[in-house]
Amino acid sequence: MGQEVIAKISFVCSDMWVPYLKVIRKMLPKALHILDRFHIVAKMNKALDEVRADETPPHKERRARPVLKKSRWLLLKRSENLKDEQHFRLRDLLRYNLKTVRAYLLKEAFQQLWDYNRPPGRQVPSTTGADRLLRSRIEPMKKIARSLRQHRELILNYSALKN
Repeated sequence: MGQEVIAKISFVCSDMWVPYLKVIRKMLPKALHILDRFHIVAKMNKALDEVRADETPPHKERRARPVLKKSRWLLLKRSENLKDEQHFRLRDLLRYNLKTVRAYLLKEAFQQLWDYNRPPGRQVPSTTGADRLLRSRIEPMKKIARSLRQHRELILNYSALKN
């Protein structure tokens, strides 16, 4: 691209792949680096789906009511994209004390991060919601939390971009 073009870049958005992070840090040290919301949410959804898949077989073995059957997209879709009947099914599912339900609630609570609006010059919060994920005792969610903690500042740069 050349130094002249690189000097004019103000914002960079990437996923958490380490080679991307290294190149951006080296080549664009003055640009505001933001981790891509899509990739972070995708990782959260993947962890939730892993919890759901792990929890499904025991219910089949016990011949219990197939609570999690056909629940994948109820849990992974954004709430505003659910149809009315899906909202009712999700509400019924959320009544159960399952790891999947707890993982879903953690994922939804984490979504509040994208609404955070950091005024210019203010400190970032001490957490990105990773603490709640770590305390959950749900291993896929804890794995995401460890990754989020490493990239806390880059995630919170999302809110700086909105200002």
